[in-house]
Amino acid sequence: MISSIGVQWHQLWMLWVGSGVIGGVGLGLGYISPVSTLVKWFPDRRGMATGMAIMGFGGGAMIGSPLANLLMNNFKSATSVGVWQTFLVMAAGYFVFMMAGAFGYRVPPAGWKPDGWTPPATTNAMITSGQVHLKDAHKTPQFWLIWAVLCLNVSAGIGIIGMASPMLQEIFGGSLIGKPELGFAALDAGQKAQIAGIAAGFAGLISLFNIAGRFFWASLSDRIGRKATYFIFFALGIVCYASAPTFAHMGSKALFVSAFCIILSMYGGGFATVPAYLADMFGTQFVGAIHGRLLTAWSTAGIIGPVVVNYIREFNKSAGVPADRLYDVTTYVLAGMLALGFVCNLLIKPVAPKWFMSEADVAALQAKASATSKGGDRLAKGIGVDGIDAKVTLAWLGVGIPLAWGVWITLQSAIKIFG
Repeated sequence: MISSIGVQWHQLWMLWVGSGVIGGVGLGLGYISPVSTLVKWFPDRRGMATGMAIMGFGGGAMIGSPLANLLMNNFKSATSVGVWQTFLVMAAGYFVFMMAGAFGYRVPPAGWKPDGWTPPATTNAMITSGQVHLKDAHKTPQFWLIWAVLCLNVSAGIGIIGMASPMLQEIFGGSLIGKPELGFAALDAGQKAQIAGIAAGFAGLISLFNIAGRFFWASLSDRIGRKATYFIFFALGIVCYASAPTFAHMGSKALFVSAFCIILSMYGGGFATVPAYLADMFGTQFVGAIHGRLLTAWSTAGIIGPVVVNYIREFNKSAGVPADRLYDVTTYVLAGMLALGFVCNLLIKPVAPKWFMSEADVAALQAKASATSKGGDRLAKGIGVDGIDAKVTLAWLGVGIPLAWGVWITLQSAIKIFG
């Protein structure tokens, strides 16, 4: 007995160290490094560049999850579920793709601009021309206001992701299988298993909108500005959350699902837009490190969002609230979070000049970076605002084909909601 407990604790410890600590560190390095680099390569389209990178980050789950399922089914046996074999195969695949990416990008030289692009003559007050040092960024009110904006936007979305499947099952019950007269509690075990499969499609669909929103909203922010984009997130999100109970009581699956697809697109869009927002506020010199510190808002939201959603659901359940109304109060609370985010975004102003580094200090840092970088100057020559070559085409195929497969698998599952 004692020996068995010891083995279990050893396994938990190894899982925590391997998947939690080492995997978490790798995740952070893999997330921040390309995003901060792309901001510098695309001075004309910061939002689009970061949106595309962060879309890929989210899209990885859409590929990895069905791939892991296929591999485990292939490797499973009478004595093994095939997990360790699946991990080894996926690790080898990740290694190849990560190395190709790591050896493929460089930091551009200071002040680089793509050929054919001229900075706009009129400057945007919300886009700084100075550089704020990492040691000073967190001393500004702008950092903490953007921190609150990201935290509240994520809190309002991340709690729903984990509860998407049970929420759809409990609200619509038998109507998901053509038996609207049956509530969730009246379903038998077979019917509940049937609607669980359909609800899994809902989780996949909002995941798809989460990913697409990262590119769409971040690209839109290049045109209308980051502050205006977050205003849309909060205002439209409030409307969607406040309307969701009405859509549920109407029995309209289409409107209910559409509302949450829009919400989750803006959840993903918030992630993708914030690196460009930081670059606009603090400059690009330390944007990667500043972004890393700001992502503590994501960690905080990862606790707040699920706790709020789960607590309210369990409280309502213990109070005898019917299953189809368990989430009414929750959506109103989440709308309130977005209202607070709207106010925080409203308060964001340009960074005061006192926080900017001197031109001499900036030049010294950039000269040091140029001396240690390799290939950035050579790679930067001849890159224009348009054009595509064979190397770029191969890179797109390497990413696009697996992503298209993941999207296809997700859509096959999602279509069952309306079937």
